[in-house]
Amino acid sequence: MGPVQWHTDISGEQVHRSDPRDALPTGWRRLDDTNFQVRARWPARHRFFAEASGRFQDPLLIPEILRQSTMLLAHAVFQVPTDERFLMQCVSYSTSPDRLVLDRSFEDAVADITCADVRRRGRRLASMHNSMVLRRAGRVVATADGRVNCVSDRVYRRLRGERLSMTGRRVPLLPGLSPDAVGRTDSAAVVLAPSPRPGSWQLRINTAHPTLFRRPNDHVPGIVLLEAARQAATAFSLLPGLMMATEMDMAFCRYAELDSPCWIEACAAAKDHPDPARVRVRGLQNGREVFRSTVKVAAHEPGVPAVVPDCPRSGSVTDR
Repeated sequence: MGPVQWHTDISGEQVHRSDPRDALPTGWRRLDDTNFQVRARWPARHRFFAEASGRFQDPLLIPEILRQSTMLLAHAVFQVPTDERFLMQCVSYSTSPDRLVLDRSFEDAVADITCADVRRRGRRLASMHNSMVLRRAGRVVATADGRVNCVSDRVYRRLRGERLSMTGRRVPLLPGLSPDAVGRTDSAAVVLAPSPRPGSWQLRINTAHPTLFRRPNDHVPGIVLLEAARQAATAFSLLPGLMMATEMDMAFCRYAELDSPCWIEACAAAKDHPDPARVRVRGLQNGREVFRSTVKVAAHEPGVPAVVPDCPRSGSVTDR
């Protein structure tokens, strides 16, 4: 049996990225019924996925490769129509700073992806769990996994109802934190606005950002919430300019709406947890949880302590 063929004719519709600069997969192939490989760009420079130090790859590129690969395989292998909607239930990843050091090579990363617990509604894909081992030059860069639901456009419209009227609606842009405080260099990428309470911020929604809002939307995209968790954990750490979010585990509870304040809270994880560098981050809107996550922060440079302060003792932002 000869080598398994790579499929390289990938459209922007299949990865849900109309701008080629944001489309990461460059090829895919089937290994068996549940295992696949996806080649993906590993850009040294990108308008959004960029580490502040300029020496390390942005770890949020890892869940984005998983997300785009999941949608690519859903369309190309599981015959999901391109107008269907994907609803991420949860996503997690794990890496380390030494695995993310940038080099001058333009070599793609290769994602080994296993599609498990595939559920169907009739003949249509309803949900599946995907796990990923990401390698580059034969070396493991990261691991990740996530679960996604798939619904038809008709069902999505029924679920969202009058909320669809928010699609493309102008959202006032709040003043943001200093980029240095959240590990960014570009103020347009800052997704947290100041709050008087330590450890809490208001979600800053920039609908004009070409990567965070790839098209007019009726709710806050998941990538914005992932970035909010990362920025909150970074800002909460003692040395935010030197911290990297090397692990994240996030569960999405409900849609984050565009027309109501969403508060982001960060707190040290349980005191009896063996790792002091873990931060608990959650999003709250109208008193209800939008997402909850645990983020592990690690230092870019060896010898820098990755420590987070204790939780503030003041009241909850859910009352605002």
